[in-house]
Amino acid sequence: MRKTATASFPVRFKRDFLLNKYLYLMMIPVLAYYVIFHYAPMYGALIAFKEYTPMKGIVHSPWIGFQNFHDFFGSYYFWRILKNTVVISLYTLCFEFPAPIILAILINELANKKFQRFVQTVTYMPYFISLVVIAGMIKDFTNNGGLVNTLLTYFGANDTAMLQKPELFRTIYVLSEIWQKIGWESIIYLAALMSIDQEQYEAARMDGATRLKSIWHITIPGILPTISIMFILRMGNLLNVGFEKIILLYNPSTYDTADVISSFVYRKGLLEFGWSYSAAVGLFNSVINLALLITANKISKRISENSLW
Repeated sequence: MRKTATASFPVRFKRDFLLNKYLYLMMIPVLAYYVIFHYAPMYGALIAFKEYTPMKGIVHSPWIGFQNFHDFFGSYYFWRILKNTVVISLYTLCFEFPAPIILAILINELANKKFQRFVQTVTYMPYFISLVVIAGMIKDFTNNGGLVNTLLTYFGANDTAMLQKPELFRTIYVLSEIWQKIGWESIIYLAALMSIDQEQYEAARMDGATRLKSIWHITIPGILPTISIMFILRMGNLLNVGFEKIILLYNPSTYDTADVISSFVYRKGLLEFGWSYSAAVGLFNSVINLALLITANKISKRISENSLW
């Protein structure tokens, strides 16, 4: 039997373009967005290897190689901000990541549809509140005489300004992240739950399975591919702790536990005008995140056969 020759890539691309030309045209604005706002600015990463000054520009600023990285790795702040970033990221991963999964499963198990919609609405609302307002609410709740302090003093605790205590900052940050994002992030898991064949639950009930067993053997395996993909994406942003909220909540008295890479970059770059130094720190952060993303993708592909690529 004669083997059919495989068409070359240009021929296959031309054929596919003619069949789906409108889809390709719709894709142009998306590609343009990423090229203009994500890839073109990468040219500015060169200032991490230069002694950048705005008067000379990126091209004419003197080249200093890895000096900024050497200064960062040898500085007093390196281990402190790296530890804080890793600890807060791991706390968020361990407690905030599974929260929307649990909420989605609980909402899915509710029989009362009106109460189900009520719970969804209540949990979605904090996500749409401005982050500045959220930070202001957290400060009011945790200040002396605030809502949280009032509840804790009722149980015998002391009334104190919680955000002034370094040992409480991480707990407050992670709990506020859960409160703010749990409802919104549960949407994708609720959508995944809708794709599970309901006949599996009926068959499980006929076999005498309890609701907990149905969740364990049907619900969780059904959304496991979605969980895997979301986990890989989260690993790719593990060290990108939301600096906006941290900057709005922290203060010099909590730097020991609250200062992270992104807030350090903000202070060095925008407040102290150390553009090259802050660019080097930010580039270091991005490289670590890329390595974590690739590692998580490989591990997930090997274990569960679910991966981004």
